[in-house]
Amino acid sequence: MPPTAPARSARRAVRLVLGLALLASVAAGCILPPGVTTTPTGAQGPDLAPYRGLGTWVDVYDYLAPFQANGRPPPVTPASTAALAWAGVDTLYLQVAKDDPRTPGDLVDPDLVGRFLQAAQRRGIAVVAWYLPTFADPARDMARLRAMYEFRYEGHRFDGIAVDIEERSAVPDVAERNRRLVELSRGLRQLVGPAALGAIVVPPVVTDIINTAFWPSFPWAELAGLYDIWLPMGYWTNRTRQPEWRDAGRYTSENIRLLRGHVGANALVHAIGGIGDASTVADYQGFLAAARTAGAVGVSIYDAVTTSPSAWPVLRAGAPPA
Repeated sequence: MPPTAPARSARRAVRLVLGLALLASVAAGCILPPGVTTTPTGAQGPDLAPYRGLGTWVDVYDYLAPFQANGRPPPVTPASTAALAWAGVDTLYLQVAKDDPRTPGDLVDPDLVGRFLQAAQRRGIAVVAWYLPTFADPARDMARLRAMYEFRYEGHRFDGIAVDIEERSAVPDVAERNRRLVELSRGLRQLVGPAALGAIVVPPVVTDIINTAFWPSFPWAELAGLYDIWLPMGYWTNRTRQPEWRDAGRYTSENIRLLRGHVGANALVHAIGGIGDASTVADYQGFLAAARTAGAVGVSIYDAVTTSPSAWPVLRAGAPPA
């Protein structure tokens, strides 16, 4: 899809110029002037820039009122993008659709999503929209993905689309689930043409080693030509029952190695780690070193709410260049 968010070099320049103004804008809730466009006019091929560098994740439980307990205000608002920009975040991965009675439309809250998109891009942060299909109703899954692709808000559009591929319960028959997944992916590929698509996947250490019954016969080969970049969910903090995989560096390295064994030795990878509030500086350092050694083009920690403010300098210093 034609990109609209600021270019990486321009984003860095904007941060240097705006500096303290960004911090002040958090308190004031203000919106900064628009930046420049993302990619030079006439650029060819998928724009993978949004997947490079340092990212962070925001899901519906972070920013939508219907998902807050006891009527509490959401912890993340569009004004929060100023703090993320000051922390050095290059890309916000924002969940904009969900198969849930609390969000019956194609997009969860188009106006709020639009304000997040506008605020982030004006502050130099790219926005990749993501959605977790259930495969229970492929037509509804596709409708939501189409709405993401076609979404516009005051001249802004998403810099990329990524599909979170992990839901199994709605379609327990593996062969049928695989068929629906591949068909959905082909339809999305046809919809977006040469635009970059991201596949957010269960880490192969889980599917290949820890629990081979989790999603047997996962259709890696069929998906390999349909997605441009792979985002394995390498949450080392989830490995409490497998202490041999609790090491963030080892877990990250092996997930990337196995992933490329499935989809191609040259596959582009954005490594996701976390969970943030259960991770240590040593975890981050091991994760970042492994990602760099493996040639990952980007890194992120799940998620923005659980990442400690003290972690951002470590992540920024060790992240691949945007």
